Amino acid sequence: MRCVLFLLTLLSTHAHAADIIVRDIAALRAALPKLKNGDTLKIAPGEYPGGHSVRGVTGLTVEALDSTQPPRFVGGKTGWQFSRCEGLNLRHLIIRGQTENGLNLDDGGERLRPVKGIRLLNIEVRDIGPTGNHDGIKCSGLTGLEIDRCKVAGWGGQGIDFVGCHHAIITGCVFEGKAGFSASAAIQLKGGTSHVTVTKCQFKNAGERPLNVGGSTGLDYFRPPNAGHEAKAITVQECLIEGSPCAAAFVGVDGAVFQRNTILFPEKWIFRILQETTGERFAPCRNVTIKDNRIVFRRAQVQVDINIGSGTSPETFVFQNNRWFAEDKPERSKPRLPSDEMGGTYGEDPRH
Repeated sequence: MRCVLFLLTLLSTHAHAADIIVRDIAALRAALPKLKNGDTLKIAPGEYPGGHSVRGVTGLTVEALDSTQPPRFVGGKTGWQFSRCEGLNLRHLIIRGQTENGLNLDDGGERLRPVKGIRLLNIEVRDIGPTGNHDGIKCSGLTGLEIDRCKVAGWGGQGIDFVGCHHAIITGCVFEGKAGFSASAAIQLKGGTSHVTVTKCQFKNAGERPLNVGGSTGLDYFRPPNAGHEAKAITVQECLIEGSPCAAAFVGVDGAVFQRNTILFPEKWIFRILQETTGERFAPCRNVTIKDNRIVFRRAQVQVDINIGSGTSPETFVFQNNRWFAEDKPERSKPRLPSDEMGGTYGEDPRH
């Protein structure tokens, strides 16, 4: 019923929507303050400076005029910022070389009013930072979000950072780390984030924690404000994760599934179980199922299979039907886990 009401609201407010074509930076700057609900902004090929912002426009589409030649937004502190833009569609854009965040999508600080229905398709973000907490795509206080076939290469903080986002999917995306970029995580899901699926994504040397399921958030940034977890009800599936110190870190998460993924050559640990946000209201990191994964590693690199921090509940982790293979020492393929695995196989190369 809520979705129907939201769609009816969009239709009723878009009666005077227009298609707007811009072909240079002067036209773009003139068009942005005049955007109305339901407008479609089509941007011609070429290079444009960064530093653009839109607030409170509903049902807006911003896209390439020619999807085969996406416009490039280069430099500035932030490439684009969209605040309280429900029903936003962004398609076929390149954002590169910002010093803070590439793309910023947020609720304008209204933590009890999440922004609904944003979709990103074929957005490419590169060379953000290069060091410090500077993200490729920053998302705060969003619900019903879809990020589809996007690419992030080179960032300082997170490739995609969710703070208090809910009912979202990240699918078919690619994350590539680059030398000289500090890259804390490729995807981080924190600040009360819940009901998120990450599927069919690829990670190559994608930061210290390619998947940071949870994290560490200041109390003033949680959405909802009283959340008792960094993350909850998270699914990571059918992804390829290659390199990095670990494949995934579970950090203050209360319930997650990590399944049918392929892990290749983590450099220090395979998984991490951590608690970085503490306090009476916060559940310990717990209730994670890790199943049906293919895991290939080298004992010369991985001495500790699972890095377990204090304040966690590793005994609640379930391991099932994973295929573990230490390429350099197959006889040492069986990992040391915090609970007994059901149906695991060890010492056979799962790539064949």
